[in-house]
Amino acid sequence: MPEKKIKFTANISSTNPQAIKPVLERVVGANGTIKPTSDGFDVTAEFMGECSRDLNRTLLSELRRAEKKTRLRSEWTCEGTTEKYFDYALKQTRKT
Repeated sequence: MPEKKIKFTANISSTNPQAIKPVLERVVGANGTIKPTSDGFDVTAEFMGECSRDLNRTLLSELRRAEKKTRLRSEWTCEGTTEKYFDYALKQTRKT
């Protein structure tokens, strides 16, 4: 499959936000923005990848290596389709 540009927005919460901040900065880098919240971060970015499911799984796995009690509520948009995830589970798919 060819790689596509996928837009990403998420609310990431954790019991220890400072533990996941370096991971987010490394993964998101210059491709997006990271805004602190009371219990974590709001993130907006663009990634290149084959599918949002794999990108979501990879991101959450990296974050959980740093802090096990991390929750990811994310939306991935590509080619007119938005997929919403809660942690690893796909919750909704809609056409935009």
